[in-house]
Amino acid sequence: MIIYGTALLSMCYLLGVYLGGLLGKILGVDANIGGVAIAMVLLIVGKEFLAKRGLLPKTTQFGVLYWAGMYIPIVVAMAAGQNVVAALSGGLVAAIVSIIALTATVIVVRWLNNMADDYDTFTWDEETPTLDHLS
Repeated sequence: MIIYGTALLSMCYLLGVYLGGLLGKILGVDANIGGVAIAMVLLIVGKEFLAKRGLLPKTTQFGVLYWAGMYIPIVVAMAAGQNVVAALSGGLVAAIVSIIALTATVIVVRWLNNMADDYDTFTWDEETPTLDHLS
């Protein structure tokens, strides 16, 4: 069911926020550091782990994809706007660290995409309705 995809997202988000807060405490910063990013990585890894073992029905996978399509772009856009303002006001070191973090994120996302190999996970049945009968 699609609601299970939402439950998986919720668990990943709560764990990500907790781990981000823990990382902030370890680094001596009173903030959540990367909680949403940790949550998204957990969601991707969790979905792949469960799907490859047959524990995630297709409708649940569609639920995860729905929330990924809605949630990730909004959060990334908000975080990116805040990060750019903070990096520019923080000086050269903050800008260099931001570029390193961006590069590392691109590399990790590319690695996760290669690891996922989702191309054969979502196949449409032959009985999928089309709009041909309307023409």
